[in-house]
Amino acid sequence: MSNAAAVTTANFEKEVLQSEVPVLVDFWAPWCPPCRQIAPSLDALAEEYAGKAKIVKVDVDDEPDVASRYGISGIPALLLFKGGQQVGQLTGAHPKANIAKLITEAL
Repeated sequence: MSNAAAVTTANFEKEVLQSEVPVLVDFWAPWCPPCRQIAPSLDALAEEYAGKAKIVKVDVDDEPDVASRYGISGIPALLLFKGGQQVGQLTGAHPKANIAKLITEAL
C-alpha cells in the first residue's frame, strides 16, 4: 500500500495548491519502470515527512490535463509546491537522498 495519495484533476488545487505544507507531486505511470523504481523511496519519504510535507501521485495517463498544465514531458517528474507555487523539480529516477534534499529545502 502506497503512503502517497493519488491526486486527480478534480482535487489537485485543494490537495496541492491550497496545502498548508509543501507538497511533492510525483507524475508517474504504471508502465514506467523508473517510476516503479523510485516508488519505495517516495513511500518512505511520505512517512518520514508526515505532518511536515506530503507526497502525492498523479498518473499521467489518467490525468493528462494536470500533466500538460505543468509541461510534463518525461516521467517520473517530481514537482515540489509550496504556498501554491512550484518551487522545485526533479526529472528521472533520483536517489532517495536527492528527493529528501528537495523537500527539506522547502520546509
